[in-house]
Amino acid sequence: MNNILKIIFVIICFSLSSCSKEENITILRDESLEIQMVDAYREALKAFNEQDVLFAAKKFNEAELLYPQSIWAPKAALMAAYSYYTQDYFGDATFELERFIKTYPNNPKIDYAHFLLAMCYYESIIDEKKDLRPLLRAQEKFKFVIKEYPTTDFALDSQFKLDLIFDMLASKEIYLGKHYMKKEKWVAAINRFKNIVEEYSTTIYVEEALHRLVEIYYKIGLVEESKKYAALLGYNYLSSDWYKQSYRVFNKDYSSSTSKIKKKGNFITRKFKILFD
Repeated sequence: MNNILKIIFVIICFSLSSCSKEENITILRDESLEIQMVDAYREALKAFNEQDVLFAAKKFNEAELLYPQSIWAPKAALMAAYSYYTQDYFGDATFELERFIKTYPNNPKIDYAHFLLAMCYYESIIDEKKDLRPLLRAQEKFKFVIKEYPTTDFALDSQFKLDLIFDMLASKEIYLGKHYMKKEKWVAAINRFKNIVEEYSTTIYVEEALHRLVEIYYKIGLVEESKKYAALLGYNYLSSDWYKQSYRVFNKDYSSSTSKIKKKGNFITRKFKILFD
């Protein structure tokens, strides 16, 4: 009986000793990974400050993978995306941000990740007249930020960007309407300009749209319809150069110096300060 008790005691002692060693090894391993992760993050930050963003993004990704349980892992992932964004690598930044949103949906910086993703779409717009996809993606994402994070500064900036996008979409309609005018496709042109009057009435393009409707209806012989839009233009924009041009449609002898309407710029490319030191 005594021998059995001795054997049990030895087994228990050996088990406790083994567990203790395993715990120590685990702690040492975690500490080692954390040190490596911090070193990688510092190296990435140094490269970022030296504007070597491709190497910086690579090192930020490395820091995240070294110790994914660390609180620094999501910061490193977001910094990888931001590194790409600062030098206009929007495709790479978009990939990193989508991965961040999927991997860290409850992270405190998730609102910033969504906003930065919207900015990637927004700033990747090259010519909204030829390709609307980035513009529409940006619009959708900015609306999401406003809906989900209405009390943040990101929501305020998103609303401003939406106003600019609204102008761009109106500009697209103007472009198509004038294109159809050159082709003498009057119905298609009328529909585009009417869409501006009905859907984009708060933009700077509504005055030109009204004038083009005056021109087209007069040209195709619908004089009363033309007068209706001229009256609408005069009532709302009496001092507008577009109204003066519309007035000349009915009064050929009318002469007045006209100037082109100045349009707002398509983009603002304000960059963001680094989030993490």
